[in-house]
Amino acid sequence: MNTAGTIDRPLTYDPQKQAPMKPSTHDIAGTAPEDFTSSGAKDSRQNRTREMQLIPEALARAHMHDRLHEAERERRALRLATARRMQRRAERASMRARRALAMAVMQ
Repeated sequence: MNTAGTIDRPLTYDPQKQAPMKPSTHDIAGTAPEDFTSSGAKDSRQNRTREMQLIPEALARAHMHDRLHEAERERRALRLATARRMQRRAERASMRARRALAMAVMQ
C-alpha cells in the first residue's frame, strides 16, 4: 500500500525524513523552503499531496467539533424544556392541593 502519511499516521516517524508542513518563523517571508525548490520537484509534489491530505482531516475535525457542540446545545434545550414542563405540572398539582384543602376546611 503506497499512501502518503497524515497527522495521525505519518509516513515516517523520523523527523529528518519529514518535510516541514509550515515555514518556520525565522524564514524570510516570500521565500520557499528548501524542499519546495525546483531541484526537489518530486519531493515538492509529495509534500503538497501530504499537505492537501491534511485539509479534509482538519475540516472533518472542525465539523465534528461543531456537531458535538450543536448536539450539546440541543440536549441542554431539551433538558430546560423538560424542567419547565415539570415545574408547571408541579405548580398545577400544588394549586389543586391548595384548592382541595380550602374546600375541606370550608365544609
